[in-house]
This record gives sequence, C-alpha cells and structure tokens, in this order.
Amino acid sequence: MRMIDPYDVYKYYMAMKLHFESDSYEAPKYNYKTSAKPQSFFKRRDRYHFAKLGRKFNEPSELIDFFTAQFTASDKSWVGDMLQDEEKYTEWQKRQQSLTYNFEQDINKLAEEAGGTFDDIFTILEGNNYPLVIEKYMQEEITLETVVILDRLTGFMRRADRAITETIVWPDVSKRIRKYGLLLRFDMDRMRKVVLRVFTS
Repeated sequence: MRMIDPYDVYKYYMAMKLHFESDSYEAPKYNYKTSAKPQSFFKRRDRYHFAKLGRKFNEPSELIDFFTAQFTASDKSWVGDMLQDEEKYTEWQKRQQSLTYNFEQDINKLAEEAGGTFDDIFTILEGNNYPLVIEKYMQEEITLETVVILDRLTGFMRRADRAITETIVWPDVSKRIRKYGLLLRFDMDRMRKVVLRVFTS
C-alpha cells in the first residue's frame, strides 16, 4: 500500500497551518511550499502523528482535504488533536458530496429570510452587526461552503470587511472565509444557476 512520507506530511501540515493562520501566505499559490526544514521535523516529539497520517492517505490531495476540513472546522491546530477528531473530515467529505444540494437549501433559507431580495442577504440592517449571510453562518444555520461560494460569485466579503466594525469575532471569521475560498472546488456556473432559479422564481 502506498503511503506518504512523514516528513512530506509535516510539510503539508505546516503549509496548511500557515495558510489559515497567516494573512499573506496562500498555500496553493506557493504550491504548498514553506521554509519547513527536516531538522525542525526531526526535533518534534509528535513525529509519529505525521507517520500515522502518512499511512492513512495515499495522495497529497487527500491530505490537503483532511487539513482543510480540520482548519475550517476548529480553532485547534495541533496535529494530535486532528487525529483524535477525524469526524470533522468525515463531515467535510459529506458536505462536499452534497455541495449543490446544501447550497440550494441554504439559498432558499436566505431568500425566505431576506424576503426574496438577493442584495438584502449582504446588507447590514440597523441594529445588526453582520449581514444576514454571515449571521446565519455564525448561527450554524447555513454552511461555510455556502458563504464561500456566495463570496466567489459576488465578492461581497470586500464590502463586509469594510462595513463590519466588530473586532473580537469578525477578523477570525473573515480570515477563515477568505482562506477557504482559495481551496474550495465547485462548479461556478451550476451555483450561479441555483441563485438565479431561487431569486427569480
């Protein structure tokens, strides 16, 4: 059975950690390369975790998906915690398999709440800290994938970052959305048609 070398697992882990925690580093842009050195890896006492992950996955793309699922679902960034909570990866896989269905369900929910006006889901109403789309995500009523797809379709996050003045929670939420947006794969035309169907019917 093919396995990924533990040091290579470590390099992908460091790239993904940097991707989600740094403002400037983008893992896909730099082809998942960082300044991680073998010496740093061999000094770690948790090397066996990387070996375990290397045996679990056959392809780097699967490893990247695993780390994506972990970093988008939790604030925990230690590889040992990730291995103890593999359910997050299973849940992420299920969401990818039902991406269009989940997106349509979320769009219907947003349309109902916004009274059927597409622009209203991105507008901050008086007395609110966030636009409806962010509010529903933070209340776990719609998925992070839906927020990312809507941003890729409209670019609404640029306006949200300028308009949202709350400084405790929003910076981390904003970063997670933007960083995930560089990794999520989906059919843009299909999602656009979903939005048009819901908001023009």
